[in-house]
Amino acid sequence: MPGVAVTATLVLHSYRLMTMQPLTYLGSALLRTLRDHLRPLIAYHLFFTLLASALLLPAVTWVVRGLLAQLNRTVVTNDELITLLFSPLGLLGMLVGLGLTFVIIYWQQAGMLQVAVRPRDNHYRLALEALWLSTRRLPALAGLVFLQVGTHLLLLAPFMAALAWLYDGWLGGIDPYYLQHVRPPVLWYFIGCALPLVIAWIWAASWLYLRWLLALPLVALERCSPLQALKRSVSLTRGWRRSIGAAVLLLLLIIISLPLLITLLFDRLFTPLLWWLPEHNAVLIPAMLSYLLGYVLVTLAITFIGIAANALLSACLYMQLAHQEPRPAAPPEDTNAGRLAWAVELSVLVFAGLQAWWILNSFEIRDNVAVIAHRGSSMVAPENTLAALEQSLIDGAHYIEIDVRLSSDQQVMLYHDRSMARLTGDSREFGELTREQLSQFDVGSWFGDAFQNEAIPGLDEALERVRGKAGLMIDIKPLPGQEQTLANAVIDTLDAESDVRYRCWATQHNAFDGYANCGFPNALLDTRMATMSPLLLEHINTRAPELRVTLLAQLILPGTLNRRGFDALGLRHNRITQGEIRLARLYGYEIHAWTVNDRARMSALIDLGVDAIITDYPDRLTALIHDRRELSDGALMLVKLRNWLRQ
Repeated sequence: MPGVAVTATLVLHSYRLMTMQPLTYLGSALLRTLRDHLRPLIAYHLFFTLLASALLLPAVTWVVRGLLAQLNRTVVTNDELITLLFSPLGLLGMLVGLGLTFVIIYWQQAGMLQVAVRPRDNHYRLALEALWLSTRRLPALAGLVFLQVGTHLLLLAPFMAALAWLYDGWLGGIDPYYLQHVRPPVLWYFIGCALPLVIAWIWAASWLYLRWLLALPLVALERCSPLQALKRSVSLTRGWRRSIGAAVLLLLLIIISLPLLITLLFDRLFTPLLWWLPEHNAVLIPAMLSYLLGYVLVTLAITFIGIAANALLSACLYMQLAHQEPRPAAPPEDTNAGRLAWAVELSVLVFAGLQAWWILNSFEIRDNVAVIAHRGSSMVAPENTLAALEQSLIDGAHYIEIDVRLSSDQQVMLYHDRSMARLTGDSREFGELTREQLSQFDVGSWFGDAFQNEAIPGLDEALERVRGKAGLMIDIKPLPGQEQTLANAVIDTLDAESDVRYRCWATQHNAFDGYANCGFPNALLDTRMATMSPLLLEHINTRAPELRVTLLAQLILPGTLNRRGFDALGLRHNRITQGEIRLARLYGYEIHAWTVNDRARMSALIDLGVDAIITDYPDRLTALIHDRRELSDGALMLVKLRNWLRQ
């Protein structure tokens, strides 16, 4: 019996060494597996991408758009989005969209696992077989998504409830804008209480993820039921979760860092070389086309590697822990790539070339963008004051964005916040005070001694100050239920301004003096109104059809916005995409980006095709436009190329 015990101990020790060594050299096993199965993996990736582009993504988009249409609302602010997500229909739509997304991801990963563990003599036949086999397992994969992703969501629920309770207790009732810009001590108390909860959730979710890491290969390769796969994954990973966690974390860091490193390499090494080329189209255009072709190919390669590496990590772990094999078996040495190999892979080069040509042709040599000063030149003078308006005129703004609210005596005044706390320290609500009371506040001293006793101006004063020099973009900030009242008050003020201008024109001797001294006669045509309420657009268009209206939005749910009811769409600058630009051109409205203060970002947005940029530094944007107009066509093309790369 002692001999049996010794033998058992040796066997157990050998097993530990056998399994420990592959986990130690997991990276090597993953790289060798990628090398051995590269061409069939590429083939499968191409076939699945074609299937997803032609059928899957349009179907998912159709389902999601149908659900969003049932919501019968357009989301333009973060608060509205949160309210929507926690409504019954919003939760259902979110869960359906999330579930469909993960089913597609699991489907793709399951096919790559089939390619990795089933070597055949023909790469492309293997890829098609993997696509078929993974498709047959689709019901089981959907069940796994339901269990695995659903459990993670259930795990998240109590943490979200605790965070909501903390938020309501610490920050409930406080103006979010005040919190964001003043950052009072109560905000840090909330963060201090919330941070341990967030860390606890990350730890719990990671622990659960590592326990179930092998469930997908077990469902895809062994025809296990989802529940059996989860249970067996827990058993197989027992004792190795730290090692697996380190491998997963390292792979995640590599996948995230690769695109950043490649972009940095192109931006810092290859792009500067183009500046040395002569500015002749016969040289510059082929060089830029070659540059873009290389970049597109590298981007496609990185995308493929990121997707494949995740599947191969699961495959290697599965082989090591379930079958005590160091990695999936390599294909036979005489493996035939198949007749379609060169044709399919050549199609990738053709696609990359067409993509590069399309990118190059999308660069317009000349561009035009309007400068809109955000609350005046609000980094040089206190926001929404006459001093800020004066400074923005000096800085070359075409329009000056101002925020307006109604006083308690129904006067339209320039002010952003709901309360007086941020700028004056007074806790009273703006709407509780009359124009006379508001005029007593000093809203300049907080900014600097040079602006002491700067008062809150009325809209009529602002119109008088910019008359004949720039237009106003009036962003209305109504209290709930006050939307139409404030819009009507603004329109009435503009009508009164038009009367003043017409009388002024009657005293002028020529058109030049009229424009310089009186401004455009009809103030409504010289002004924009901005709102975050899609429901208010129809009322404004009915009351003053000649007034140009900008809908401001932080985000928009796809398929929910009537894009014919406004003249411009103002989007947070990081929400602007080529798709939004194409929609704007299709429906005939402008795109305004807000709020952009970085010169490089301004340049990138100009090249993206926006019509106006709202900025706290109109002088920077004015100088940038001037500098770009001084560039030659070749130099401007290189600037556009660099901006495209940074996007």
